[in-house]
Amino acid sequence: MENKLTEKIIGAAIEVHRTLGPGLLESAYQECLLFELKSHGLKVEKEKALPIIYKDIKLDHGYRIDLLVENKIVIELKTVESLTDVHTAQVLTYLKLGNYPIGLLINFHTKLLKNGLKRYINTPL
Repeated sequence: MENKLTEKIIGAAIEVHRTLGPGLLESAYQECLLFELKSHGLKVEKEKALPIIYKDIKLDHGYRIDLLVENKIVIELKTVESLTDVHTAQVLTYLKLGNYPIGLLINFHTKLLKNGLKRYINTPL
């Protein structure tokens, strides 16, 4: 099921990138991708708060997930020259803290979106 869902998400992201091209702010891509995903009938949460537990204290709004699809797929959006290990760590942290199965890191600042796309699977220890 997650594979079909990620296919839909990637297709929607490609459509947004094809329409807008690179060079815009992350927030523009976020709004357009949110629109595309909802138009496909998917449940999407924007800027989903992800609390952090620190010394048995729940700290709300520790993190914010750019988009969360069907309460399963974390989408982290970027508009940077190149993705770094910090971006990867960010997605992996969201997967771990929220116990989500799959994360997509999408960098819209590329000529071809497939070159700015990474998929991560949460593998519990």
